[in-house]
Amino acid sequence: MPRKAFTVEEADAMIPSLVEVFRGIEVEKRTIRELANKIDVLELLWGNALRDEDIPDHQEFASHREGIDRSLLAIQQAVEEHILGRGLRFPMGGIEQGLVDFPTTYAGRWVFLCWKLGERRLTHWHEVDAGFQGRRKITDAQRRSMGRGDPGAIDDSGLDM
Repeated sequence: MPRKAFTVEEADAMIPSLVEVFRGIEVEKRTIRELANKIDVLELLWGNALRDEDIPDHQEFASHREGIDRSLLAIQQAVEEHILGRGLRFPMGGIEQGLVDFPTTYAGRWVFLCWKLGERRLTHWHEVDAGFQGRRKITDAQRRSMGRGDPGAIDDSGLDM
């Protein structure tokens, strides 16, 4: 499947929906933390015996585990559908830090437009092997040219999606 080379404008247009995705992920992460804390309390009371179905608090434990599983599945589905399914990628630590990379082309090669939750528009990019620490400001000239080359003619073997 050919990779999509996003223009800066296309990436900017996706930011509001990405903000919503991250809000939903944060709600699920908060739910996971709350349920994990409740499980920790039950484990302090019962230890390993909590997994025994005869223990009075086992059903509560099982319910909390199911809630965690539902939240993990919701996060997985959001990532697959709204991030990866749109041709975007998470760099290392992306889900925790609110980072998303948009593949694009620049000067005959693949690079990434780099967005961080809280930024209102795309202002940075980096080489595919540079990561967040290698972010560079997008110049006006780059803003006009990124994603407008022929991505089919560009080698994408180094573009890890």
